[in-house]
Parts: sequence; C-alpha cells; structure tokens
Amino acid sequence: MPFENTSKTGVKAKRSPRLSSLAEDILPTDDAPFRARLHQLFSQIEKEFEGLYLENLSLQEKLDAMGARGGDVVGAERSPAGEMMDSELATGKSLKAKFGVVAGGKVKASHKLRAQTSRIVSSFKAQSVVCSIVRDYCGHKDGVWQVGAKTGQPIIGTASADHTACIWGVDSGRCLLQYQGHGGSVNSLKFHQSRDLVLTGSGDGTAHIWQAAVNWEVPTRKGHSSEEELEEDEEPVEERDRVDVLRTPVCEFSGPGGHTSVIVAADWLPGGDQIITASWDRSAILWDVETREPLQPLTGHDHELTHACAHQTQRLVVTASRDSTFRLWDFREQIPAVSVFQGHTESVTSTVFTRDDKVVSGSDDRTVKVWELRNMRSALTTIRTDSAVNRLAVSPPGVIAIPPDNRHIRLFDLNGQRVARLPRTSRQGHRRMVSSVCWAPEEPNTSCNLYSCGFDRRVLGWAISLPKEST
Repeated sequence: MPFENTSKTGVKAKRSPRLSSLAEDILPTDDAPFRARLHQLFSQIEKEFEGLYLENLSLQEKLDAMGARGGDVVGAERSPAGEMMDSELATGKSLKAKFGVVAGGKVKASHKLRAQTSRIVSSFKAQSVVCSIVRDYCGHKDGVWQVGAKTGQPIIGTASADHTACIWGVDSGRCLLQYQGHGGSVNSLKFHQSRDLVLTGSGDGTAHIWQAAVNWEVPTRKGHSSEEELEEDEEPVEERDRVDVLRTPVCEFSGPGGHTSVIVAADWLPGGDQIITASWDRSAILWDVETREPLQPLTGHDHELTHACAHQTQRLVVTASRDSTFRLWDFREQIPAVSVFQGHTESVTSTVFTRDDKVVSGSDDRTVKVWELRNMRSALTTIRTDSAVNRLAVSPPGVIAIPPDNRHIRLFDLNGQRVARLPRTSRQGHRRMVSSVCWAPEEPNTSCNLYSCGFDRRVLGWAISLPKEST
C-alpha cells in the first residue's frame, strides 16, 4: 500500500530480524562464550543459505538459457510441479551431495513425472507469446507506485515514493518532465483523456492537476506561463540529459471538506470536469475541477481505501478497501446509488473496468476476480495466484496483466485462461515487488505495449506479441 512522506521502503516489505537480537533473547547477557558460539553457528547457517540461493539463481539462468535456445518465446505459465521437477533433475548430483538423497525409487518416479510434465509443457507451447524488455526507464530515487500511458502521444508517466512524478519519452527512454509539487510520496498518476494534463494523488493528503506539455526538443524552452513554471534542472549535465522541472500545479484539491489522510488513488471521470480521490481516511471524494470544491463524500468502507477507478465512458466509479470489499458508485442519476461486493477475503488492492462492462478486482488473498457489471452477485471467473496482487491492468482486447508481490508478471484472459508469464531472471525483470502495470493504448505507435514498475525503482517497457486467440 502507498505510504506517507519519506519512508524508503514499501509497507509490504518487512525488515528481517537480526541474528544478534535472537541471541540476546535466548541467552543471558553475561554468557559471552555461549553467545559467541551461537553467533558463529548462525553465521554458518546464513552462509549456507546464501550459497543455496546463489546456486538456485545460477540454475535458473541455465534453465532460462536452455529455453532461449529453443526460440525467444515465453510460453504460458508452467506448472509449479514441472518447474520444481526440472530443477531437481538438473541438479540431482549437487542435491544428493548436499542432502544425501540416494533413494532409487524416487528417481524412477521423478522420471515418470518428468515425462508427464513434458507433455503438459508441450501443450502450452502451442499457445505461446513472444515478449522482451525493450526499455528501462531509470531515474527515480525510491520505489515507483504507478505507471500510466497517454493516449495519442508516445509518453508514459510514473508516480514515485521519492515525492516526484515523471513524464518519459517511450522510445527515447528520456525523462522529459519532472513534477516536484507534492510534499509526500506520489501514490497515483492518471493522464487526462484528451488534454495535456496529469492528475496525481499524494501522501501529503492532496491531489494535484498539473500541465504535462513536454518539450520534445533537447534545448530547454523559455517563456512559459507562471502556472507551468518550467525550469532547467540545476545539475550540471549535458544538454541531452537536461530535465524540465515543474513545481506549481494548475489545481490543488485540499482544504475544508477534503481528505484528512494519505490519498492513495485519483482518477478522472468521463469528460474531465470531475475527479474522484480515495484516501486512508476511509472515504472517497467527488471533486469539481473548475471550482476545486468537494461535491460529495463517498463513505461506508470500514477500513482504509486502497484504490479508485472511473469507467471510461459512463459516470461509474469503483472504490477498493482493506475491508475486503469494493463498492460500485453510480453517478448517472441525481442521487448516486451504491452497491457493495464482498467477493474477497482480504484487502482488495485494485479494481478496474474493462471495455465490455466488466470489473476486474485483485486482492491480497491471492486471487483476481472478473465480475459482470449487470449481475455482480458472484464472480464470473476466479484466477488464483501464488502471491498478493497489486495494481493490475486490462488491455483493450481483454488481457489481464497481474503484478504480484513475488516479482513475476502474469497474463490471463477474461475467462481465466493463462496466457503467459513474463520472463524474469537475475539479469532482467524486476528485483522487488511489482507495484503496478499499464497497457499502452490500442494500436500504439511505439515499440512497447506493456509497462511495469516496482520498488526496485525500475520502470520497464515490454514488447509483447499475443496469440490471435488472446487478442
């Protein structure tokens, strides 16, 4: 979940306990020899685990290299049993040497299971996708909470815990504009559908709208209006590395009737004359852009909100919360209607609309559910993952990109069928949790069509060629 102000790690990331504190808990302070011996034993255990971890990484790279020799193709997600068995057979000698596994019956059984797994994997390869990392957008100094793409322009935006938001050229990989107007972590970012405006929500309890007219020329332009207040970066860098800096918003949403805690998400309603914000104060607020005044508070959730999303064409909004529910708000009538949906067992982390009037929700309960807007009594599809799900995205053709805590990105269709798992090794992919993904607009004029960001400070641009049956 996004956080406030200057925290340098995600809420979900937990600091490992020190071995010294464990020793202090179980031994008196005056037993120095015993404590020294215990420290030594713990150090040996730590070294052994480190060695096993490095060996596992090396073996994984070898397996990835073997797969790459068969073509730069990433098939649909392999079964965990198949991956474990291939790894066990490839490292049989080293594992026997370490753990003394010598049972011949187990080896015969493993060969049978390997044969069965090979047939399953062969069936997956017929429906494969070609994908690769095309761009790496580097520059943020802390984790990146959200990435968004702009319709009609080859740019993306990122919101970061380093208190800044950035606009990037998709193909150049260059930061074209940096917004520094917030006083806390920037937790969300959304482009206006037709104008050069960006909406951001922050840990400082405010939402800002700011001008996103980027300078495509390398030299910095002069003579902007006071609201744009574009400046050259003060660092003595070459002209090609100069970054325009913006510090003043066009609109700020705060004050009486506003939020009293962190804003975790904000989105434009169709037309762009109103926005919705969601906060840790357990409420969402509908705002008027022109007057900058709150129109209506949306209350009812029992815990902090985690996400908010507006429908692309209808005046509908979904809000998600840590109370394991999400709510559908209908503003098409003068008196808004609200519906509560309780399909998850843990915090709902994101909810998004699809082109064909479905809602896709992701949760910390390790599931993604697809709902029909017209009949949301029960989910149409349940997708089970092996880790908590963060801010997901649905492509225009209907492919769900799922970013879990375990650093892998998985693709599913709206029927719950696996399409692919994006490649991740020690040399490519994210090294920490993936916090958000975003599909490029339909028929993009760029080399990338999927973007991901995470708490390794990286923003990656992916080129993915999906099978026709998935598009």
